[in-house]
Amino acid sequence: MNRFAFTLLELVFVLIVIGILAVLAMPNFRGHPLQDAAQQVANHIRYTQHLAMVDDKYDPIDPTWYKKFWRIRFYESGTPDTYYYAVFNDTDKENNIDTTTHTEPAIDPVTKKYLYVGNSPADVRNNERMNLTDTYGIINVISTCDAGWIEFFFDNLGRPYVNSVSSNPTPPYSNLLTLDCIITLQHQTDGNASITISKETGYVSVTY
Repeated sequence: MNRFAFTLLELVFVLIVIGILAVLAMPNFRGHPLQDAAQQVANHIRYTQHLAMVDDKYDPIDPTWYKKFWRIRFYESGTPDTYYYAVFNDTDKENNIDTTTHTEPAIDPVTKKYLYVGNSPADVRNNERMNLTDTYGIINVISTCDAGWIEFFFDNLGRPYVNSVSSNPTPPYSNLLTLDCIITLQHQTDGNASITISKETGYVSVTY
């Protein structure tokens, strides 16, 4: 007699096999904090460039108009070192982000949070993902093209500049990025990820 159905024993056996395969495959579904951090930073660099291109800071009657450029700045503080960053424009030209009136930091278009780490953990505007150490386990951030803090600016054409543009008293064009710049994120266990900002175009790419 032909049989067209499974027995209960066969169904139990199939379920057991599926369960074993699921357990074996589970590590493949782990998060990859180094990759997540690198992709986030790369996306925020691109977003900084986008903001600069749609919000032209040029002002012919202001000789230091370039100090208002949209920028992405990396910070290091504390013991052990904590690495975080912010995206903002310096409207008041004080060379730091305004966290009082909140008119300078960029807003994440998805989460609507500010692209900086707020002054208080209880601050609803605080964006914990901007803290690369606490969120992703990044233990160091290195740049090949900047001394001191790591910072990049973009003009209305999307061209990248290095950090000295904010304090240089001459027009900023001498501070255009003339060599590709590589930002390296070092993770405590997963190794390194490199984010390359191309000279002149500001094109961003990521390698692991």
